[in-house]
Amino acid sequence: MTVALAGRAPATFEIKSANLPLVALLLKSADLQQLSQELAARFGDIPDFFDNDPLVIDLAPLAAVPGAQPDFTQLLALLRGYRMMPVAARGGSPAQMQAAAAAGLACAPEAHPVRAELVEAPAALRQAQGERDLRDALVIDKPLRSGQQVYARGRDLVVLSMVNAGAEVIADGHIHVYAPLRGKAIAGARGNTEARIFSLCLQAQLLSIAGVYRTSEVPLPPQVLGKPTQVRLAGGAEGKLVMDALNT
Repeated sequence: MTVALAGRAPATFEIKSANLPLVALLLKSADLQQLSQELAARFGDIPDFFDNDPLVIDLAPLAAVPGAQPDFTQLLALLRGYRMMPVAARGGSPAQMQAAAAAGLACAPEAHPVRAELVEAPAALRQAQGERDLRDALVIDKPLRSGQQVYARGRDLVVLSMVNAGAEVIADGHIHVYAPLRGKAIAGARGNTEARIFSLCLQAQLLSIAGVYRTSEVPLPPQVLGKPTQVRLAGGAEGKLVMDALNT
């Protein structure tokens, strides 16, 4: 005999599945002092880089390292100081995951970090995408002086005037400078290895794509110095910067 029971939905709440975009921190060392120094070097002068982004700590590189046990209380405090919100951990040894749980982190074994990839699309779709990207780009039409910084979060950056020495232009996507680029240019700031830097006159103090960088301590090759150039990353996140002169 089948019995049907009347259901009653709660009046004040519902439980549903949700997908949450996460930033992943791939922790390669339990040395928090070194981590603090490297975070300061990378993000210390970009206070708005993270905007309370939920973050998963990926412990996979430490899982098989004997004695590699991060102090999660200090680690979480350090990350929150950069406006990150650690919510979960994954990939660690049983002891590491137990310590992460004790610090209030959820276990998220399915949260695998992904790397941005360029996917070829049909021509019509590429044209539409390009038009959308152009509208979404942050456009700066005034010269940037020493000490000034512009960050195009989640989009490309287009600069129509000079970027003077001591100024910084940062973008999660591409950087286009239709003028002399004499300051610092950081493209693919959140790990996009397909990002590129374009300038009509390359004289940069620093060039960086997806964390791979080159400073003025290594002089620019004469075939691109002061000339229209594109800078791209060859070999992915462990690769090197390649500079190609542009035909004008």
